[in-house]
Amino acid sequence: MVLPPQQGGVAQLIGVLVVAGWLALLSGAALLLRRRWPEQREWSRKLVHIGAGPVVLIAWAFGVDKLIAVPAAGAITLLAALNHRVRVLPAIEDVERRSYGTIAYGASITLLLWLWWPAHPATVAAGVLVMAFGDGLAGLLGPLIASPSWNVFGERRSLAGTGAMALASLTVLLALGQLGGDPSPAAAEMALIALVATGLEQWALLGIDNFSVPMAVAGLWQVLS
Repeated sequence: MVLPPQQGGVAQLIGVLVVAGWLALLSGAALLLRRRWPEQREWSRKLVHIGAGPVVLIAWAFGVDKLIAVPAAGAITLLAALNHRVRVLPAIEDVERRSYGTIAYGASITLLLWLWWPAHPATVAAGVLVMAFGDGLAGLLGPLIASPSWNVFGERRSLAGTGAMALASLTVLLALGQLGGDPSPAAAEMALIALVATGLEQWALLGIDNFSVPMAVAGLWQVLS
């Protein structure tokens, strides 16, 4: 399967509307999840974290232009920074630890789009989706599944969460390799990228992994392709 390259203005407009609708739906779902399980603060945040990832696939499929994608990602990052301060949407930021992860996540997506969009969409998608699904599932499954755990700079890490990160990362990369569009690394090199991503995710002080993981994954994908 090969996702289409740049398309016309009508397709791009549809793509922008689909992205906006998806993000609105995601925000609404996060608010409902927070209302239903207020004691599980991390769930709604991780829902947004995971759900934001596929936006890059929508933009790729509809051929959204760089002049639209980069400013939009930058604006969302600024809104995330504002929300971090005033908590307009607490379902995204209200967690029991100090973290700038949402801002770092938005900043990494903006930078990836600026560097490689639309010439290398799979490179951008690799960085975004590994962080979305790998880190997102690690954050959800790690606390739910009893397993050996350890602390890295005060952040709890577990065997279950780390395993989820590694498996999800490799699955995402292998799936992207089947989409076509860009040259892709060999399977063994994808395993190496997943291993690096898993290692970087261990160091999550203040949410810095939300920036380091996408940038490292995308950079390695680009170099090894």
